[in-house]
Amino acid sequence: MMAIATMAMAQQKREMRGAWIQCVNGQFLGMGTVKMQQTLNYQLDELQKDGVNVVIFQVRPECDALYESRIEPWSRFLTGQQGKAPSPYWDPLSWMIDQCHKRGMELHAWINPYRARTKNTTVLAANHIMNRKPQNCFEYDGLTILNPGIAENRDYICEVARDIVTRYDVDGIHMDDYFYPYPAAGQSIPDDWQYRQNSYGIRDRGDWRRHNVNLFIEQFYKTVHMAKPWVKVGISPFGIYRNKRSSSIGSNTNGLQNYDDLYADVLLWVNKGWLDYCVPQIYWEIGNKAADYDTLIRWWSQYAAKRPLIIGEDVERTVKYADPQNPQQHQLPAKMRLHQQLPAVKGTVLWYAKAAVDNVGNYGMTLRNYYWRKPALQPDMSFIDKKTTRKVRHLKPVWTGKDYVLFWTAPKGKNWQNTATRYVVYRFAKGEKVNTDDASKIVTITTNNFCLLPYKNGMQKYTYVVTALNRLQNESKPRKKTVKL
Repeated sequence: MMAIATMAMAQQKREMRGAWIQCVNGQFLGMGTVKMQQTLNYQLDELQKDGVNVVIFQVRPECDALYESRIEPWSRFLTGQQGKAPSPYWDPLSWMIDQCHKRGMELHAWINPYRARTKNTTVLAANHIMNRKPQNCFEYDGLTILNPGIAENRDYICEVARDIVTRYDVDGIHMDDYFYPYPAAGQSIPDDWQYRQNSYGIRDRGDWRRHNVNLFIEQFYKTVHMAKPWVKVGISPFGIYRNKRSSSIGSNTNGLQNYDDLYADVLLWVNKGWLDYCVPQIYWEIGNKAADYDTLIRWWSQYAAKRPLIIGEDVERTVKYADPQNPQQHQLPAKMRLHQQLPAVKGTVLWYAKAAVDNVGNYGMTLRNYYWRKPALQPDMSFIDKKTTRKVRHLKPVWTGKDYVLFWTAPKGKNWQNTATRYVVYRFAKGEKVNTDDASKIVTITTNNFCLLPYKNGMQKYTYVVTALNRLQNESKPRKKTVKL
C-alpha cells in the first residue's frame, strides 16, 4: 500500500475522471421512477466519493430516448415498452444533469449514432425511425442499423444531437464505438445500391465507407459546436486502431480494427480536430497476448495526442488479473503508473460505473483514498476557446460567531466565456509559495460563492486563493486573502 500512497501524492490538477452509466444492459428495466432515481442517487453519491468528475449517461441506445423527445420515442430500456412514457413522469436526462451539477460533476449525454434496434427489441413504436424510414436502415446480425451511406441519416443524427444540446444543459455529448456494425461471419453489409448511386469516385468500398463516417463525424462536431460552443464532443472507439500487420504505424496487436473492420478512421478525426476528447476502450489487461494494455496505451499516447487522450478502463478486468511485476496485487497500480508516465494521457473513464460503485476488487475505495483523493479540473480544452473570466471580487473571510467562512462575489461577465460557473479554492500554509499549479493545495472545486474554513484557535496563518472557472473550466487569475485559523 505504501507504493500506492506515495504515487497518489502526484495528483493531477487537470484530469477527466469519468464513469459510464449504461441502460442498454437492462439494469433499470422494471424499476420504475422512484427506484431508478434512488439507484442513480446512490451511484452518483458513491462516484462523487470516488472522485469522479464526469458522468457519461446513455440516453439514446437504439434511436430512442431516455429524455423527452419530439423526434424519437421513449426507450424500452426505461419503461419496458418503446414509446411508453415513464410513470410517475420524469425526464431522466434533465434529472441527471441537475444531480450531477449539484455534486460538481459534468454530465455528458451518450448516444449510439447508427444503431436503430438491438437484438432483443421486438416491438417498435410507430414513430421509430425504422417504421418511418425503413429504406434508410439495413439488417445485420440481428441488429438494425441506420445506413451510414445515406446522407439523410447523417442529417437525422445531427438533428437529434442538436435537439439534445439546445434543450438540455449538458456539458458534453458522447459517442461510443458503434459505427459500421461489428463484423459477423458469413454476413455482408447490404450497401451495394448506395455505393452505385454515390461512390464519390472512390474505388475501394472500405475507403468509401470510411468516407461516409468521416463526413458524419465532421458534420456532427460542427453541429454541436454551432449550437453551443462549450459542449464537448467525445468519442470512445474500440481499443485497436490498426494492427501492425495492416499498417506500418499499427500497434503490435492482433484483434479487430477500427479502421478496417468498423470503418472508423479515428486518427483522422483526432488530427482534424473533429472531437474534443478521445476515449479508446483499452479494456484488456497488461500482458494480454492479442491486445496488451501496455502496448496499446503507449500506442495511443504516441499517435492520438492532438486531442485530450482519456483511457477507457475495464474495472472488473483490471482487478481480475495480477500485476505481472507484482503478483500479490491486481493491475490498478500498474495501470495508474502508466497513466502518470505518459503525458498525453489526460484521464480515465470507468467501464462501468456500477462496478466502481460496488467496489469490485477494492477499486472504488482505492480511487477515493489514493488516486482521486483530491478534486481535479477538467483537461485543458483551450483549443475550443481560450477566454477566461475576470478575478473573483470582494474576497473576504467573515466570522459568523462560531465559524470562519470565506466569501466572494462572482466576476462580472456577459457571455459564456467570461461567466463563472465554478470556483477553485486553494490553501497555503505560512511560508509556502502560492502556486496554483500545485493540485495538492486544492481545497475544493465548488459552485458556491463561499467556503467554510477549519477554524481552530486563531493562531495559524494561511493564505487562501480563489479562482473562477467558465464553462470550459478555463481558470481566471487568482485572488488571495490571508487569514488566521
